[in-house]
This record gives sequence, C-alpha cells and structure tokens, in this order.
Amino acid sequence: MSFFDLLQQHPAADLQQRLDRFETQDIDRALTRSKLSMDDFLCLLSPKMNNTQLETLANLAHRITSQRFGRTIQLYAPLYLSNECHNGCKYCGFSADNHDLRRKTLSDDEILREAEHLRRQGFRHILLLTGEAPEAAGVDYIEHVVRLLTPQFSSLSLEVFLMSKEDYQRLVDAGVDGLTLYQETYDQSLYPELHPYGPKSDFRYRLEGPERGGEAGLRRIGVGALLGLGDYLSDAFYTGLHARYLMQRFWRTQVTISFPRLRPAEGGFAPRSIVSDRQLTQLICALRLLLPDAGLVLSTRESAELRDNLLPLGITQMSAGSCTAPGGYEGDDGDGEQFAISDHRTPAEIRDILAERGYEAVWKDWDGAFVNQHP
Repeated sequence: MSFFDLLQQHPAADLQQRLDRFETQDIDRALTRSKLSMDDFLCLLSPKMNNTQLETLANLAHRITSQRFGRTIQLYAPLYLSNECHNGCKYCGFSADNHDLRRKTLSDDEILREAEHLRRQGFRHILLLTGEAPEAAGVDYIEHVVRLLTPQFSSLSLEVFLMSKEDYQRLVDAGVDGLTLYQETYDQSLYPELHPYGPKSDFRYRLEGPERGGEAGLRRIGVGALLGLGDYLSDAFYTGLHARYLMQRFWRTQVTISFPRLRPAEGGFAPRSIVSDRQLTQLICALRLLLPDAGLVLSTRESAELRDNLLPLGITQMSAGSCTAPGGYEGDDGDGEQFAISDHRTPAEIRDILAERGYEAVWKDWDGAFVNQHP
C-alpha cells in the first residue's frame, strides 16, 4: 500500500470531527502515553490545548530530544543551482508566471565558487536546489554537479524536481545521499488550484516521490508541508502520518520533517491561513512525541528569536547563512531569490549562539567511511 492509499483512509472531514470531540481530559491522557497513536497525535494538535498542557508537552519534547540526540544541532546550507522553472505554482518565487524574475543556471565555475564559499564557512553538508526546467538543469546536469562537489562535501542532498526511481538511483550512485520533497499541501482538492500547470501539478506522483527515493536507497528523506497554503491542522496531521509511514516502510532510512511557513516571494501570494508561533511550537513538540527518532528541521525562514527559543523543544537540524538565489553567495546581488529569509545571522554567529546555550554545532552529516553500513 502506498501512502496515497493510506491518505484516502483519513479524509479531512473526519479529522475535523475527531478534533471537535476532543476535550481537556483527552489531551491530558495523550500526554501520558509512552507511545502515541495517530489519534493521540491529532489530540495533541488540538486548539483546545491550554497553556499548562502546552508547557507539559514542551517539557516532554525536550526530554525525548535530549535522550535521543543529545545537545547537538546539525547545520547545513542550501546551494541554489537554478531558478529556471516550467511550473505555475502560485506561491513560489520561481514560478513560470513570474516573468520579471531574472533566470539563471549556474556554470561549473559559479558552482565551485558558491561551494567554496560554503566550505570556508565550515559546511560539509549542503542541499542542492533547482526549479523544474530539464533543458537547463535536468538529471544530467545534477549528476554532473554532484560528481563535481562530492570530493568537497561529506553529504549532498537534493531538493529538486520529481524523478523516477531509476533517476534517483542514478544520483545515489553519483554520490547523493538525501532527498527533501515537500508535498506543499496534502489537500487533494486544493492542490490543483495552487499548481495549475507544469510537471508538479500531478498530486499523486509528487506524493509518492519520497517512496521512489526510499526504493532507490537514499539514506535520508525529508518531508513537510508549506504551512499556510491549506488548512493548518489537516496538513500538520498528514505530515506526521506521512513521516511515520516512511519510517515504518524504509526503516534503514532517516526521516526528517521540516516546518516551512510561507514567506514573501515574487508574485505576492498571500497565505490562506496564518500559522502562529504557538501553533508551530505545538506541532514541533507533538511530532517529537509521535516520532522520537525523526530529525526535525528549522530553516532561516523563521526569525532568529524564534529559532533560538525552539532549540530545546525538538529541533535537530538548522540551516544557516542561507541565500535562496542562484549565485547569491559569491559575486552576485542575490536577485532572483525563491523567497525572503528571516534569520540573517552568519553561520559563525549561529555556531556561537548554540555554544552559549550549551549546544554543539555539527557541520558534517556523516562520513563516506560508513557507506557500507547502508546497502
């Protein structure tokens, strides 16, 4: 059974009915569980949770994270290779509808300059990103970039266009070990409105992308919803359901979850719902209780203050010093970005903040010496 089949067993209308039935005592009971069911997880997302219960939830999340991950935070950086794209996503700065955006695909020299910048900052784990324009930055291009950068970095992950299992396998063979693939929204009726044309408009093919990556042997898979596109509680629940499904099916693969909230981008798309800091905190803590071993990722979309305050509550990975435009690190003005970031601190500043709070910054995700541990 694919995750698409599982998703059909949890219609959004049923979720809302279940949420409406939860009372304070149900939340208290869920907070005592040593292992959460999906119904317990939904209960812990309830807007009826009071401040005392939220504090209890936060303390439990902190304790579990400390037990499972210690006091370390893995740092990574995005490297945008191309902003050329044929998709019409309504909310994205790279959308083909944004005709004024300066389009760019990096050459080898530009890639190496960007990579050297990140390496000087200390990064050994980077995330490669593109839009979806195969003639400019397709599988051949990405494979070439991976082989170009593999000698310099211990870990290369992708956040790019959808691929077949065979193409993911090809990139694994070239040196890729991670994949991040956001469903954006799990609302199957809203999805076509937000993705009216382009390869990304196929809801099911995107939904099953992480499974194709798992079948190809990727060591790490990241999922998430773009919070604010659809109903927050539904997308939050389905994100947890998706991550749990992947952890159970691909038990040798590390699953990570991200919590991006909509940020300003070219095109001026307005969020359909505003996800508050309290809701985001509640989601992160509830996911930690549901999935004690999942990596929880917080990007520079969020403010410095919020990122610092969420550190003890379940976060295990953070981006740092990010730029969302191709060529934006070295010798470029950063024009053509995908979205505006909020935390502008340098990687060194974030490292120092982590140290002040008793955390160790980890710059390397893994080492190639362990490659034989994961067939």
